[in-house]
Amino acid sequence: MLRIYSMQSSGNAYKVRLLLAKLRRAFELVDIDLLRGENRTPDFLMKNPEGRVPLLELAGGRFLPESNAILFYLAEGTPLLPAQPLARAEVLRWMFFEQHSHEPAIAAARFWLKLVRGGRELRTHDIDRWLEEGYAALGVMERHLQRRPFFVDGAMTIADIALYAHTHVAHEGDFDLAGFPAVRAWLGRVASQPDHVDMDWRPAPAGQMVSMA
Repeated sequence: MLRIYSMQSSGNAYKVRLLLAKLRRAFELVDIDLLRGENRTPDFLMKNPEGRVPLLELAGGRFLPESNAILFYLAEGTPLLPAQPLARAEVLRWMFFEQHSHEPAIAAARFWLKLVRGGRELRTHDIDRWLEEGYAALGVMERHLQRRPFFVDGAMTIADIALYAHTHVAHEGDFDLAGFPAVRAWLGRVASQPDHVDMDWRPAPAGQMVSMA
């Protein structure tokens, strides 16, 4: 069985749980609390020297870090990762955008302003930059989504999962989505797709039926 090292409130870790729920794949969840330093223990650093979650453990003791790499690996052969080369490249394009232009501002703001006690005071000088860069990324998304329902070829892919994870909780990092109607409509479409689960969802313990509610 797949094993996922994850932090429940992490948007990056949520991406993987959401994909696995959609694929209806069984997996074991191992909680790693970054705020308590559980990702810096010698045991965890042996698994992932960067000390990040999510981390996918595969049969044979192999490990795959980086949320979008995990999405790409798990989605292979499913409708969430197109087979056509250009469409696959478009999926990667938006996943690279998420990690380079979107996540560093929107996820960072949420982490420090929502999850870290006293984070607003600790990172006061970063807030304006996060907002400027995050709103710029949301503007790119808005313009793209004004002409299409999802990011690639009119159907949901792992590119949507990658971008949804942090965008749907962007308000927790002081971002106001009121001026981004296409983004808000897209968030609603993603959440209405089959087998969608929210960030609080966890897989049922082994031997119990999994609920997608």
